[in-house]
Amino acid sequence: MKERLRVSCLVLAVWALGFHAVAAPKPADAVFVNGKVLTLDANSTVAQAVAVSDGRIVFVGDDTGAKALTGRKTTVVDLQGRTLMPGLVDGHMHPQSGGLRTLGCNLNYERLTREDFLGRIQACLDAEADAPADRWLVVINWFQQDMIPAGFAPTKADLDTLKTRRPVMVRSSFGHSALVNSTGLVAAKIARDTPDPKDGRIVRGNDGDATGLLEDAAQSQVQALIPPPDEATNLKATRVALKLMAEQGITTFLDAYTDIETLTAYQTLYRSGELSARGHFAVLVDATENYDPAPAVAEVVRQREVYDTGDQGVKPGLRIHTAKLFLDGVITAPAFTGVMVAPYFEKPGSDSDPHWRPGSNKGPKSYFSYDQLTDTLRRLADAGIDPHMHADGDGAVRLALDAVADLRRTHPGKDIRPAIAHAEIVDPADYPRFAELNAVPVLSFQWGKPAADTIEGARDYLGPYRHAIMEPSGLLAIYGARLTFGSDWPVDPLNEWFALKVAVTRTTTREDQAKYPGRLGIDPGLSLDTALRAMTSGSAYALHVESDVGSIEVGKYADLIVLDRDLTVTAPEDLGDTKVVLTMVGGRVVYRRD
Repeated sequence: MKERLRVSCLVLAVWALGFHAVAAPKPADAVFVNGKVLTLDANSTVAQAVAVSDGRIVFVGDDTGAKALTGRKTTVVDLQGRTLMPGLVDGHMHPQSGGLRTLGCNLNYERLTREDFLGRIQACLDAEADAPADRWLVVINWFQQDMIPAGFAPTKADLDTLKTRRPVMVRSSFGHSALVNSTGLVAAKIARDTPDPKDGRIVRGNDGDATGLLEDAAQSQVQALIPPPDEATNLKATRVALKLMAEQGITTFLDAYTDIETLTAYQTLYRSGELSARGHFAVLVDATENYDPAPAVAEVVRQREVYDTGDQGVKPGLRIHTAKLFLDGVITAPAFTGVMVAPYFEKPGSDSDPHWRPGSNKGPKSYFSYDQLTDTLRRLADAGIDPHMHADGDGAVRLALDAVADLRRTHPGKDIRPAIAHAEIVDPADYPRFAELNAVPVLSFQWGKPAADTIEGARDYLGPYRHAIMEPSGLLAIYGARLTFGSDWPVDPLNEWFALKVAVTRTTTREDQAKYPGRLGIDPGLSLDTALRAMTSGSAYALHVESDVGSIEVGKYADLIVLDRDLTVTAPEDLGDTKVVLTMVGGRVVYRRD
C-alpha cells in the first residue's frame, strides 16, 4: 500500500513538472537589461530589466528574470546603465501646426533687432521673387515679447519698408497675435472704422488707425484669405511632426485644436500603417456670435464618428473624445487678452520715474459666458466628451472651475475629465478646487522660467503679488492637483527635456541666465518624480488611457523610451541636455538615435 502511494505521488510530481514545462512562458520578442528602469508605477519601483512580447510588457524585474525569457530570436538590448522609462504623453500640443511651420518662412523664436527682423522676412520674399503680387507671405515663430531693444513693438509701418507688393502676415509664436502690412490690411478690408470682432481686437494707434497688430479673433479676417495647405503638404507636415515627436520620446499626444485637414492626414497615415504615436484630437467648439451649443457639440460627435478608430490595442490609432474651448487669450504684453480677477497694473508715472498701480483693465470679456459654458459642458458630458478649456488668466481659470463645479453637480459619477490648459495665473483661493473638482491643470513647464515674456512682458503689468505666483505648477501640486504636462508646441520649440529641467529648477537656459538670472517667482517647482509623472501617467489619465500607458507595468503597452543618461543622478541644470536613444510604440521601434 505504501509502495502504491509512493508511486502515485511520483506520478503526480512528474505530471506537475510536465504541466509547468508546458505552461512556461514563451521567449520574449525583446528584453532590456542592465538599466535603470523608472517604472513610475504607484510604488515608484526602480527595476533593472524589462521584457516585451506582442507589443506588451510581460516582465519587469532584474536581469536574471529577463534572461530567462530570452530565446534565439529575442532582441537583447544592453542599456549600459541608461534610463528606460515610459514613453512621454504630451497632453497639449499642436503637432500639425508644428510640422507645417517647419516648411515655411521661419523666425525660429529668435531674439531679433528691427533690422534682423525685417532682413529675415526680406530674405523669404527674395527667395520667392516670382510669386504673384497677391500671394500672402506668412512668417512664423516670431517671439514677439523678445525683440531688441526690450519693448520694441514693430507695426505695419516697419513691414511697409519691405521691398514687395505682396501682403505679409507675421505670426507670433504664441498664436494669439499677428502683424500685417498695409497691403494685407487693405486686402482684409481692415480700416479705421472696422469694428473689433467678438473675442478679438484690432490694435489702433493714437491716431485711431490700425497699427497692423491683430489679436485673437481679429486674425481670422486675414486667415480667411490665405489658402489652406494642400493634401500633399498636410501629409508631409504630419510625417515631419511624427518624426520630431519620436525623436523627443513622445508616444501618445493630444492635438489640442484639430481640423478636418489634420484628421484626414492622420487618417491616411493610420490606414497605411505609418502612424508612430497614439493620436488624440480635440475638436474646436467656438463661441461665435449667436452661439448655439447644440450644433457645436453635434459637430464634435460627427467628427468622432468619422475619424475615431476605436481602441486598436497595441497598434496606434486615432481617438476623438475631447472638445477645445477658448475662454480667453494670453496674459502677457502687449496683448493683455487674459481674463483677470483683478485689473492689470498701469504706469501713471514717467519712464524715468514709474509708479505702477492697478488700472481698470481686467482683459476682455470671457469668450464664453457662464451660461454658455455650463450648457456646453453638460452637453459634452452627455455625449461622453471631455472639455479642454484654454484659460490663461485667473479670471478665466475661475470661470472654468465654476463650470466644472456645475458639471459635477449635474452629472455626478460621470467619468468626465475636464482639463484647464495653461493656467498661467491662478488665484490662490482656487488652488484647492482643482483637486476637489478633479479638474486637470495642463501646464507647459518650460514657461516657468525668467524670460522676456515672464519678465518684461508680465512683471510690471501683473504687479508684484501675481508675478510672484506666475506659472504655479509647484503650488498646484502642493494643493493636490493632478498635474498634466503639455508642451504647446509650436508655441515653443519642441524640447520636452528642457521643459523637464525648468519644471525642476525654475531657471532659464544657460545662455540666458546672465540676462535672466535666478528662479521665477516663489513657486517651489517640482521634484523629478512629480514632473516625470505629469509627463507620463498624469497626461495618460487626462486622456483616459492610464490603464494602458504612462507607466511600466506588466500588461501595459510597450511604449518605452531609452535615454542617454540616468536621470536620477543627473544634475538638475543638466536635465535639459537629455537625449532619447530609442523610442518604442507597441513593441515597435519608431526611432533610434544614430
